Amino acid sequence: MSLAAGQFPRLLAGMPPEGFLPLAAHEALHGPLPLSGRSRSRTEHPLILELERAGVRGYGGAGFPTATKLHAVATQGARPTIVVNGAEGEPLSGKDVLLTGRMPHLVIDGVLAAASTLGSDRVIFALDEEVRGVARVLQQALAQRPELQRRGAPAVSVNAVPGGYLSGQETALVSALGGGWAKPTTTPPYPFERGIKGVPTLVSNSETFAQIALVARHGADWFRALGTTNDPGTRLITVSGAVSYPGVVEVAGGTTLRQLISASGGLTEPIQGVLLGGYAGTWLSPDDLELRLDAHALRERGLRLGSGIVVLLPASACIVAEVSGVARWLEQESAHQCGPCIHGLQAIADALEELCGGGDRRGAYTRIERWCELVVRRGACSLPDGAATFVASALRRFRPVFDDHARHGACDLCRAERVLPIPAFDAVPVR
Repeated sequence: MSLAAGQFPRLLAGMPPEGFLPLAAHEALHGPLPLSGRSRSRTEHPLILELERAGVRGYGGAGFPTATKLHAVATQGARPTIVVNGAEGEPLSGKDVLLTGRMPHLVIDGVLAAASTLGSDRVIFALDEEVRGVARVLQQALAQRPELQRRGAPAVSVNAVPGGYLSGQETALVSALGGGWAKPTTTPPYPFERGIKGVPTLVSNSETFAQIALVARHGADWFRALGTTNDPGTRLITVSGAVSYPGVVEVAGGTTLRQLISASGGLTEPIQGVLLGGYAGTWLSPDDLELRLDAHALRERGLRLGSGIVVLLPASACIVAEVSGVARWLEQESAHQCGPCIHGLQAIADALEELCGGGDRRGAYTRIERWCELVVRRGACSLPDGAATFVASALRRFRPVFDDHARHGACDLCRAERVLPIPAFDAVPVR
């Protein structure tokens, strides 16, 4: 029996308490996957047109229209490679590992639909080398798929990539899968023009492929039955911090922060701020809980959900210590191949660490915001831009706390257990 248009959840529908949803149960819920095959005009393929009508955008951080991305690959002419980015480079995110490990057939459906549309002859699932259990689950799920045993099916492999913040970056991932270092490369050419082994390559994350699967099966009108006009459908949010049940939550577009907190069991203590978008995100006030998580509306305010991350920072944490730790981690995680990362991020991290020590001994605190401005749009990738947004928004939102640390040094909370994970990431549980 197929999911009804307004049925909720969608992406997590049918997820068992343990293990992964097997193929028979998956198809009982969604029905067989319709594969229309490669058409003469791949750029006007029904699936691409339906994705455009549905308004599906990427769920990896940039929010780029999915139909446009498939269209760009299709116009290259050659048989492209498809890369499923299941590497959680962002330490605060757990959704792609969750989907790949618990609902693998939904992700595989989206991949097969995209491969059929584009005429792809190769599919690569890229997973963090530390999530071996997820890789085993994925291999089992792939073995259950009869479509992959047929003549002309794309060759499929599951590849481990180094863990780290940059492994989720598109060009760094392509470089790692091609046998190089997991470091961003200069563009153009972009992966959709020349990626793995020089062929056009579509790179999207697990959630994006799962959304493609839903549209391929149920259509654009069904997809748009939930969410808002400008942010249709549902998406996965990883919630952490001062909530009763931290984990991965599925919400419809337009859900407020307050509603998200309620879905996470409510607050466990007062909060001093909200981090929206992860380690490239923005700090908000506790007064912003009526903010709607509508991707379009957020972009108009200069905000973004990134890969779907919300952190409720408890009042018992030191924001200066939290920001300092993340800034140093981002500096260490950078590729160290351009000036903004080598010099800018190091200077910012040094100054913040000084605040958690003896205060502003060298007068560097007054220059942090200027350094944040200087690194933006000058790196080989967006890491320095995201780090600057993360630090600068914290300085604006929590100015009195930073000023106090500049005058007096460490506070009693500076040595408390950190809320923001650095650098290791333990998978976030799902409810």
